[in-house]
Amino acid sequence: MAEYRLGRSWAATELDERLEDLKRLSRNFSVLPEQMTLENGWHQYYSQSVVARERPGAPEADGPFERCRLAVMNYEFSDRSIVTGHFDPYVPLLGRPMLLEVKAFRFLHYLSGVLVSAVRSEENENETVFGFRYDTLEGHIERGYEWFLLKKEHETGDIRFRIEAAWQPGQFPNWWSRVGFSLVAPHYQRAWHRRAHALLAEISRDPNYETADYGSIVDSETDIEFRRIRARRLRQEGG
Repeated sequence: MAEYRLGRSWAATELDERLEDLKRLSRNFSVLPEQMTLENGWHQYYSQSVVARERPGAPEADGPFERCRLAVMNYEFSDRSIVTGHFDPYVPLLGRPMLLEVKAFRFLHYLSGVLVSAVRSEENENETVFGFRYDTLEGHIERGYEWFLLKKEHETGDIRFRIEAAWQPGQFPNWWSRVGFSLVAPHYQRAWHRRAHALLAEISRDPNYETADYGSIVDSETDIEFRRIRARRLRQEGG
């Protein structure tokens, strides 16, 4: 089950040990992504926005799309006051294990593992797409997958970012964590999505973003569409 701490995070040496442990863990679900539907009891959410624009055509070298692509690949769009991603950046993206440190109320920290299980990197005459999906591993407080997709429309120059997921509650270390999650998760999910788009939009405008520190952001003019759809009847896998 997920490890948790009150008031403090994990030291770098502890995170290294836990990243190594992730290599021995399996996914905490067995159904295929296409079967993770509302009808089968899987909650869903998505958000999307236009985070940047550049000249029509293929992405510009060192332009907004390329900055966003690097930020997506390195999980730098995540507001670290809510979710911090711990991973080895020298490990190839496909197959990369990651530790997600989920934070609530500024003092409660949960540590859960995910695995990057799919990567998209495609270009045709109409659009360029880049993104990845991670799946939750044993002990995660959720079960399911999440996609992070960046797309440039060549005709308009619009650069869109989309996050989509299917999930169910996972393994919690105690009863009060499970109850608390059910109460506060909608607030934190909405805030995290809003800030992810705002952070990526800010990164897209900064040619020096690789040397900047993007930890969190509160206010943004980015127009973000967000939807959280709960399954009417939660059917746990195997139930």
